[in-house]
Amino acid sequence: MVISSFPEAQHRARLLVVDDESNLRAALRDVLSLMGYYVDVSASGDEALQSLEESSYDLMVLDMHMPGMHGVEVMKRVRQDYPDVSIIVLTAHASVESAIAAVKSGVDDYMLKPFDIGELAETITRTLREREKTLRRKKLLNLIGGALDKLDSVQDIGPTGDAESNDGQSTAIQRFVHAGCLTLDRQKRIVVVRGRSPSSVELTEGETTVLAALMAQPNQVLSWVELLQDSSLCQMSKQEVQNQARLYIFRLRRKIESDPSDPDLIRTVRGRGYFLSVR
Repeated sequence: MVISSFPEAQHRARLLVVDDESNLRAALRDVLSLMGYYVDVSASGDEALQSLEESSYDLMVLDMHMPGMHGVEVMKRVRQDYPDVSIIVLTAHASVESAIAAVKSGVDDYMLKPFDIGELAETITRTLREREKTLRRKKLLNLIGGALDKLDSVQDIGPTGDAESNDGQSTAIQRFVHAGCLTLDRQKRIVVVRGRSPSSVELTEGETTVLAALMAQPNQVLSWVELLQDSSLCQMSKQEVQNQARLYIFRLRRKIESDPSDPDLIRTVRGRGYFLSVR
């Protein structure tokens, strides 16, 4: 394994690795330390919370399934008490569903075990970079809020500041889409179907676009153009658009429907388009 140089490591970010597997815990500590991070380790959720009380951390690498306190509970406690700590979840394939569901509590990213250490390092780098941007944005918004408090005569600026904050939150949650039994990770192009086996499947870029459109407006019929949302549509005939949409729908049904020949998720409305059935 070749250890690369990561610019963010020069800032000596503090990481907390939480995993009950001693060998993995030690390996991550050694490798991440060589990359330039300060690294502490914990063998359980209780130890992790104790470490967070005693020291300040920028990012936590958290195993979902450990003896004692479950990773989801650890994550909820961290989000409540230490909201600025970024969290990367490590999970076995069978627990992907619970990991993605836990995104609602504030996970920044997740990786499946076994994982490549280089990919983990890149994920940490990217997450720390996004964390830095978020903290800068929060600081700027706080400064703006303080200035607005002193400008009582300018009443119309306050809502603008609020809108910027809300936009930032919307951007943060756009990666994950939830509808009915489906959870879609648009960045990694993975969809989880609760109650189905296998529980998670990989998608192509086009399939991800179509499914995201359906999930964004469940139980609403979308036309073929609305499904594709592609600037190249202007160069396609109506029949070509329909054929392209039908192809993506066919592929999606084969991947997420229990019986693609009799779909109960992606339904057809003849002559109009398709909709995602959510009860």
